[in-house]
Amino acid sequence: MPVISTPQEFNQDDLYVDLEAITGHRMFLKCEGFNFAGSIKLKAATAMVEAAERDGLLTPGSILVESSSGNLGVALSMIAASKGYRFVCVIDSRCNLATRLLLEALGTQIHIVTEPSPTGGLLGARIDRVRALCASDDRYVWLNQYSNPNNHTAHYRTTAPAIARAFPDLDVLFIGAGTTGTLMGCARYFRTWHRPVRIVAIDTEGSATFGQTPSRRMIPGLGTSIRPPLLDTSYVDDVVHVDEAETIRTCHQLARHGFIFGGSTGTVVNGATQWLAQQDQQVTAVAIAPDLGERYLETVYQTDWVRDLYGEDVLQSQTVSAAAPAA
Repeated sequence: MPVISTPQEFNQDDLYVDLEAITGHRMFLKCEGFNFAGSIKLKAATAMVEAAERDGLLTPGSILVESSSGNLGVALSMIAASKGYRFVCVIDSRCNLATRLLLEALGTQIHIVTEPSPTGGLLGARIDRVRALCASDDRYVWLNQYSNPNNHTAHYRTTAPAIARAFPDLDVLFIGAGTTGTLMGCARYFRTWHRPVRIVAIDTEGSATFGQTPSRRMIPGLGTSIRPPLLDTSYVDDVVHVDEAETIRTCHQLARHGFIFGGSTGTVVNGATQWLAQQDQQVTAVAIAPDLGERYLETVYQTDWVRDLYGEDVLQSQTVSAAAPAA
């Protein structure tokens, strides 16, 4: 029986869902949403805060500040509340209402960016706001999840070894690309593992991460309008881009089987299904689900929101697509 004194001490790291009955392919989904922060971002948040404390950057009088699409903000809010730090989270207008309410419940001060930067989109505008805050008061400490090496080191030390223990015959690992912390940490770990593992990055259409022209994206989590500084494409074997309408369909398909996952998971599962459909032999495949779906009930799972953004027929077909992957 676990007994803890701080919320970040608990994380369920060994739960997988067998998706073969849903997708038609042998694939296991690693569920990262079972902790008090509700997402995989707890690992990176904990590692970055602890490193800043060790380095003397974060002291009792400091004010944490970070840009987030949602999940990292919640994780940092939880840790800040636990440790007694003030925290300012810069989000944008796409952030889910449930996430904003969680941030406020944890005592976080929220800055909402509504106008995109001319060159960096909403992400660029969020980063500009963080830099302005830091310039205004030297008490602000920006952990900078976009370039902080502890973001990917956290997954090198925790996420990847957990997968390796559970699947010693792993052939392919599917990982969503946001800041690319999870992607880079796992890819670096498996690059030197005892057997070759194919690393497939899953990104959303309209993301600049792997060279596409940035365009409208409404589901927070994956994708960026600026190439992530952490990304090293030499560790990535394949990339699959997923249209947000397919993300929606996949989330609803999973829900019809009793699994409510977040938008990032819908993207990852759809992209993995596309990739697996092109293979001529069975492989042992794992995909990473960053969070659960409760924070998306007013967006991804809300019929009017979906139809307004993606059209009347987006939910007519709720089978997981197996279209050809994009290189």
